[in-house]
Amino acid sequence: MTVKFVQNDKGNPAGKLADAELHFSGGPLNGLRLVGFSVWERKQGGRNVAFPARQYSVNGERRSYSLLRPILDTTSQDALRDLILEAYKEHEVAFAEAV
Repeated sequence: MTVKFVQNDKGNPAGKLADAELHFSGGPLNGLRLVGFSVWERKQGGRNVAFPARQYSVNGERRSYSLLRPILDTTSQDALRDLILEAYKEHEVAFAEAV
């Protein structure tokens, strides 16, 4: 699996740095990609990864349903979040060198 990024050159919405995709090679997901991730700059500093989700409304209230959900261990998403953030650091370095 590799992580690919599309820079948010427009700066809109504020704080969004890039969209991220997971590209799979090998196994039953070979040749597929999972989209809907994004890397955000936190107001207090640091970065966060938003996972794919669907929005829906109930009685006029907007809610969000996460599409990538843990089976048992609620911290299982942390490893993927860390992997995406590490890949983004490497992407930033390569992007800065290219410019």
